[in-house]
Amino acid sequence: MPDTSGGGAPAPLWLPDWLDQSRRALWRPYTQMKTAPPPLPVVSARGVRLTLADGRELIDGVSSWWTACHGYCHPHIEAAVREQLSKLPHVMLGGLVHEPAARLATRLARLLPGDLDHVFFSDSGSVAVEVAMKMAVQFWLNGGVSGRTRFVSFRGGYHGDTAATMSVCDPEEGMHALLRGYLPEQVIADLPTDGERRTAFSALLAAHAHEVAAVIVEPLVQGAGGMRMHDAETLRFIARACAETGVLLIFDEVMTGFGRTGSLFACEEAGVVPDIITLSKALTGGTLPLAATVARSPIFERFWADDAQAALMHGPTFMGNPLACAAANASLDLFETEPRLSQVAAIERHLKGGLEPCRTLLGVVDVRVKGAIGAVQLDRAGEGDWLRPHFLERGVWVRPFGDVVYLMPPFVIDEDDLAALTKAVVEVVGLWSRERAS
Repeated sequence: MPDTSGGGAPAPLWLPDWLDQSRRALWRPYTQMKTAPPPLPVVSARGVRLTLADGRELIDGVSSWWTACHGYCHPHIEAAVREQLSKLPHVMLGGLVHEPAARLATRLARLLPGDLDHVFFSDSGSVAVEVAMKMAVQFWLNGGVSGRTRFVSFRGGYHGDTAATMSVCDPEEGMHALLRGYLPEQVIADLPTDGERRTAFSALLAAHAHEVAAVIVEPLVQGAGGMRMHDAETLRFIARACAETGVLLIFDEVMTGFGRTGSLFACEEAGVVPDIITLSKALTGGTLPLAATVARSPIFERFWADDAQAALMHGPTFMGNPLACAAANASLDLFETEPRLSQVAAIERHLKGGLEPCRTLLGVVDVRVKGAIGAVQLDRAGEGDWLRPHFLERGVWVRPFGDVVYLMPPFVIDEDDLAALTKAVVEVVGLWSRERAS
């Protein structure tokens, strides 16, 4: 059986002084730092490759938490940020405005379907979802309706690490079960992927509609909850159920937005226009932190009033940062001028063929592919510490979590590098499978 008691990434050939000196000062994410191996020091990145301090190069198979859709250091984005830096690195949006934010809001409104025309900027996906939830609750309050303060979310879902967003994550399998007593209590449902679950969901929503502000869902793919995938009809059913009960619908496209599932936005595949949509991650091409919460006109109109108390009282200090907006505008340029969606289609075809051999391996429960996302689900969680060193030996950066080994490469990856990633997954999962059988 594989040893999962420790392990992890092997130490680099040498540790830079800055890493050794920061061992306790730098608090790392999702890590038990007392027992974890040191992180790998990255000194540069270009295209799809990360260069470590010891000179090794790794093919990035996860796009730095799913952000670097154009690869690293794309010259068009780099030039846009440099030009903006020389003119205006930052200015508050409170009482002031600047062209990059205005242009970006206008472009997003034009790209998004329907009347998703009203863009509120923030600086992370979690905050974008938090703003969406706040919008939904205040929408009802501004209309004179009290008591609609809860949300319906789904098992297997993940929406962020801030307080409100933690409450709509999966309460059992998610990362936040330890904080259960601190979090607001929401209504958790199974995704209505079949007839029985649809009947149950309709009944649940009808029973709670009087106290629910909105339903929130990750369209087509539940990301950090395990790369669980569902079809467009599931989203259409949820939308119909919301319309019938008068409940708002929020699509969390922090991960799925900007081409990852095969269309520019996952909601387009379903033909559904949610009341509110959240965007982040690939919004700036992985260059700078930026997020957006975008509302339909009927939502916005509830805040457009003579009464100052009807305004949305939210304003992150760095919202709409000019550098980040310049990067996002440049990223949108690339979606217009370079063949990103056809590249995603090619990645999907390769992942389907390249990961298929895993399906017959002992301990593999499922192999799933959607757009530029490929997932190999194992029959148990906690194997990452054993798996990661074997990926590093093969020159790839793949970071399994839970019971899933997944790939979400930059869209610009070429066929050889993509083949190296899928080959590494098949080999490493195969090695894990054989060792657990021995």
